[in-house]
Amino acid sequence: MAEEHHHHLFHHKKDDANEEPAVVDYEKEEKHHKHLEQLGELGTVAAGAYALHEKHKAKKDPEHAHKHKIEEEIAAAAAVGAGGFAFHEHHEKKDAKKEDEEAHGKKHHHLF
Repeated sequence: MAEEHHHHLFHHKKDDANEEPAVVDYEKEEKHHKHLEQLGELGTVAAGAYALHEKHKAKKDPEHAHKHKIEEEIAAAAAVGAGGFAFHEHHEKKDAKKEDEEAHGKKHHHLF
């Protein structure tokens, strides 16, 4: 299957019958998804660290503990979201690698 199967919300182009199919550089796509995966991982670590920081502040500043607890929960939710994004990009990277191997004649031998 030589066509892309990504689900993007924006920037859809209508296909014209006169256009030739676009050539996909799967190595470039794989590197792009690897980069986005790493950014997602970085976001997960940063948001997790901020959540821990706010948890510590809630203990040290009882007068504003409720505010710190809310910020901790928001940061934790952001960490989960970033982790999900990294997980998604990891699978997109694997799909791009598989497409690259299929495009270059490498076959997958599944034993089970």
